[in-house]
Amino acid sequence: MVALGLAACTGSAGAPTTATTVGSGTSITAAGTPGATSSAPTAGTATTTPPAPATPRVDKVLVFVVENHSAGQMSAQMPYAVGLGRRYAVAAEYTAVTHPSLPNYLAMVGGSTYGVHDDDDPAEHPLRGASVFGLALARGRTAGVYAEGMTSTCQLVAAGRYAVKHNPWAYFRDERAACRRFDQPLTALPAAITAGTLPSVGMVLPDLCHDAHDCSLASADDWFAEWMRRVESGPDWTTGRLLVVLTTDEDDHHAGNRVLTVLAHPDLHERRVHATLDHFALARLLAEAAGAPGPRKAAAAPSVSELLGLRVG
Repeated sequence: MVALGLAACTGSAGAPTTATTVGSGTSITAAGTPGATSSAPTAGTATTTPPAPATPRVDKVLVFVVENHSAGQMSAQMPYAVGLGRRYAVAAEYTAVTHPSLPNYLAMVGGSTYGVHDDDDPAEHPLRGASVFGLALARGRTAGVYAEGMTSTCQLVAAGRYAVKHNPWAYFRDERAACRRFDQPLTALPAAITAGTLPSVGMVLPDLCHDAHDCSLASADDWFAEWMRRVESGPDWTTGRLLVVLTTDEDDHHAGNRVLTVLAHPDLHERRVHATLDHFALARLLAEAAGAPGPRKAAAAPSVSELLGLRVG
């Protein structure tokens, strides 16, 4: 942001004014006014330059994830999500990084697919190293996952409409203790919204119906709309601390993996980001909220916060 100085404006009587710099101060005088001269400020007269507008500060990022649909499909069938993108911001050139689901989720929170090419359970893919959740906790910040259909914290096996392949924190075995504390059923989300205690690095994971895996995109849109309206009533949102992201793990294999990605924050207005972005860029954004460098491939990914003009961290 650049501070704007006064160069040729209009005084209260309509006469043009000029700005003359004297010493370290700027004196504004009306041209043609009898007796008006340019001089240094008199004793006791303060002159100030208007401060540059503050860049919005965000210290929380909350990600919602939809399943297996392209940007075109979502644009046609998710009117609430599309409207949110028009109101705030949308990443117009955003793609998933691979197929199937699991490696995309790992890319979002770990900056790597870890060589995973399937949707097997954590027992088959016990990953070493830190996720963005662990990075946040290591720096004294907070982390949390809210998974619909999960019946116990950090549940490591699928059951009912809960799909563990959509819960990436469960795969990081070095962070298993933290996962058991902060990877929670969706029922924990309302209290966090109301209290203003949403995590610095957070994810909301719908079940297999509400993420449009097994049900319609219209169902997913209605579900997301309900939760987003709750978020917008909470103090994390109203104070400008929270950035919400809606993205998709992957497309349906027919659109080059281009997916709809919406970014919502009170200080964003009708923004359209044309930079090429993917889930590694999302991992970098989450790492910024953790106060850490982007992990693995996220380190070289574009900064979504810079593109949006937000300070995240």
